[in-house]
Amino acid sequence: MNFVGNGFPMTSKGMEIVCEMLNIGEPEIWAVLTVETRGFGYLVDRRPQILFERHIFSKRTGHIYDAKHSDISGQPGGYKGGRAEYDRLEKAMELDEEEALKSASWGLPQVMGFNHRVVNKETVQEMVAGMVESEDLQLEALGNFIMGNPKCRIGIQRRDWGTFAACYNGPNFRRNDYDNRLAAAYEKNRRILPDIGLRRAQVALKYLGFNPGAIDGLRGRMTRGAMADFQAKKELAPTGELDEETETILLKNAFAA
Repeated sequence: MNFVGNGFPMTSKGMEIVCEMLNIGEPEIWAVLTVETRGFGYLVDRRPQILFERHIFSKRTGHIYDAKHSDISGQPGGYKGGRAEYDRLEKAMELDEEEALKSASWGLPQVMGFNHRVVNKETVQEMVAGMVESEDLQLEALGNFIMGNPKCRIGIQRRDWGTFAACYNGPNFRRNDYDNRLAAAYEKNRRILPDIGLRRAQVALKYLGFNPGAIDGLRGRMTRGAMADFQAKKELAPTGELDEETETILLKNAFAA
């Protein structure tokens, strides 16, 4: 499969749709996204963020690869992070493509591939294609997954982060402090919501080789510096602010067909 697409960042409409689907506000959604992927669904090369779970691959393939391929089939762990997760995935795909795709978690919501039917996709390949295309489709997968799991839906609607984490992250969620991290992320985003338009500009800067810092929709020093560097390169006034002209040129450069 080709995992590199346009890597379109989320839109306000995409966020609105998932909030309406789940009958919750943006802070609850941002809490999940912040904890799962630090709030950004792609690598700088525009492939979706993934985590390959070798214990899932081992189980789904009947443990037949454990002896010779223990790095990608065996006990939990072995994570490399970032781009290196694709090296692990692609090695597993050489053994069993279908089960390898099902054994990775994908995009902003880090939905496991074997949940493709829960997110209303007939095949795992169809689910992955959506993850490659845009964060809006990643958000749609998040909404469908939560709607398909009543405990997840009740947990997030009531902001009962323990119930939500037990459903979303599994019964061992406390090992990684998921419930407390979700609660803290919710409180932070309840105070200051990310600016989705600014976040889109941060994504564009990152794709173009500038460093805006965290993709968080907040106007920090690194974002201003990256914006000013882009403006100077394009012979615009290097104000560091996202004015209309800068935004037009920035998005055209990052997302032109």
